[in-house]
Amino acid sequence: MSLHGIHTIDTAFHRDHFDAAYLVVEEGRGAFIDCGTNHSVPHLLAALQQAGLAPEDVDFLIVTHVHLDHAGGAGLLLQHLPNATLIAHPRAAPHLIYPAKLVEGATAVYGEEEIQRSYGTVQPVPKARVRIVEDGETLMLSGRPLQFIDTPGHARHHHCIWDARSRCWFTGDTFGLSYRELDGPQGAFILPTTTPVQFEPVALKTSIARMVAHGPDGMYLTHYGRVGEVPRLAQALYEQIDAMVAIAEACDGRADRHRCLTAGLSALYLERAHALQVPLADEDVLRILAMDIELNAQGLAVWLDRGRP
Repeated sequence: MSLHGIHTIDTAFHRDHFDAAYLVVEEGRGAFIDCGTNHSVPHLLAALQQAGLAPEDVDFLIVTHVHLDHAGGAGLLLQHLPNATLIAHPRAAPHLIYPAKLVEGATAVYGEEEIQRSYGTVQPVPKARVRIVEDGETLMLSGRPLQFIDTPGHARHHHCIWDARSRCWFTGDTFGLSYRELDGPQGAFILPTTTPVQFEPVALKTSIARMVAHGPDGMYLTHYGRVGEVPRLAQALYEQIDAMVAIAEACDGRADRHRCLTAGLSALYLERAHALQVPLADEDVLRILAMDIELNAQGLAVWLDRGRP
């Protein structure tokens, strides 16, 4: 089932309903938005077949940014899409063509064994198949306009895509994370992501505001799926960005800084979950958010060490 020709694909990364890619279909032509890892490629090709398209019907593979859970499978996927061009942010393109530095950075965060297990060997993308898009540029998918805006804050190599047909954004990680297991009677639970290494709170709030200014009907998050109630969720993100900055500053200089950060983030997210009446026990909320709490703490530590830009 699709809405406005948008198909949500579970890439099967980490766990079910954690990491999404999207297939946009217009007049028999397709575009993937984000693609997961090498291990996700069979799921994307199966989704293509289920949508009634062949691999040669795909015109674009668009990556929101180059973190490996979004773009790690791009090189391998393109080997199956003979007519597709990879669409990238100007800062992202070099890392897709020459991924060694990207993999090195991810290895520093996750460790070599985890990189191989979760992502496999990242394949480079041929330079001739990469197209850079700038802030404000519009790409046409069989007459369907897809507009790109530069959205730093989570990463400086991040852009988001406005789909006028659905009046929705494809947000990558700029509009945070919202897992369907945490939906409650008060609506969706959302949190920002400060994953290492380019968290910038002022820039992130500005990027969110640029998207909200379009009056979108919904946001397609990579983690995970479509959410509505955009003004409420945006306000929740603004409040939590400020709260996370305050937690980071309160923990700075402590010998147990990382423990302080993870404890502060855990308390913040549980407080938000209680307010939204998330229908899960505290330990289950923390289990679902365990990876994000760890990565957000690491990212806040990098932000502190960088001098809080």
